[in-house]
Amino acid sequence: MVSYTILHKAYVKIFLHAAKHPHKQVNGVLLGKLASDVVIIQDVVPLLHHWTSLSPMMEIGLDLARGHAESLDLSLVGYYQACERIDDTALAPVGERVAEQIRSQFSDAIAFVIDGDTLGSGEAALVVSWILSVMLSPSFITLEPYLPQSGLTTWRPQAYQPPAFTPGARVTLANPETPSRAVSLVRDSHMHQKFGDFDDHLEDVTIDWLRNNACNIVDL
Repeated sequence: MVSYTILHKAYVKIFLHAAKHPHKQVNGVLLGKLASDVVIIQDVVPLLHHWTSLSPMMEIGLDLARGHAESLDLSLVGYYQACERIDDTALAPVGERVAEQIRSQFSDAIAFVIDGDTLGSGEAALVVSWILSVMLSPSFITLEPYLPQSGLTTWRPQAYQPPAFTPGARVTLANPETPSRAVSLVRDSHMHQKFGDFDDHLEDVTIDWLRNNACNIVDL
C-alpha cells in the first residue's frame, strides 16, 4: 500500500500560496517521485489565483510545470487547491479533472484541499481526525487529502486510520516542525509577499514562479 510524505519545502510553498491569497481560490501541482512504496512530495509549482478554471492558461501552466518537474527528474504526483469560501473543502470539478490528468501519467496521484473554515477562531493548533490543522497568526489552514475512488474518476476525502499527519499514518510530514516554521515565515518574515504563481508571472515575467528561489526555502 502506497504512503505519502510531504517534505518541508513542498508544505511551506502550499502554505505561502494560500497565505498570499487568503480570499481567493488558488491551485498548484505537487512534484515528487515514488520510492519503495512511498510517494515523496518534494516540491510544488503554484499555478493560479485568477484563472482557476480549466482554461488555456491552466493547460499552459500544467505543461510548463510538467517540463520543470522532468528537468529535476521528478514527476507531477498530485494537485492542491484552496477554495474561495473558507467553509468549502470540496475538491472543485476543475481540481478533479486536473488530478485525473495527473493520475493518467502517475497512478498514485493524490490531491489536497486547504480548509480555511477555522480561520480567526483563535484556538490552539491541533490535529483533528484526518485533517492537519496549523495556526496562521492566529488563524488556521488545514489540508484534506483526496484520492480517486476505485474504478471511478471521482475523488473523495480519505478518512485514514491512523489519521493523516499522525504517527504511523499513510500521509505524513517529513518534519513535524514544518507547520510552525511555515507560520513563522508568514507572521515574522512576511515571506508570502515574495511568493509568486503562474498568474503573477503573466503580469510580471521576472517572477520565478517555477522555483520561487526568492523565498529561499530549504528542506529541514
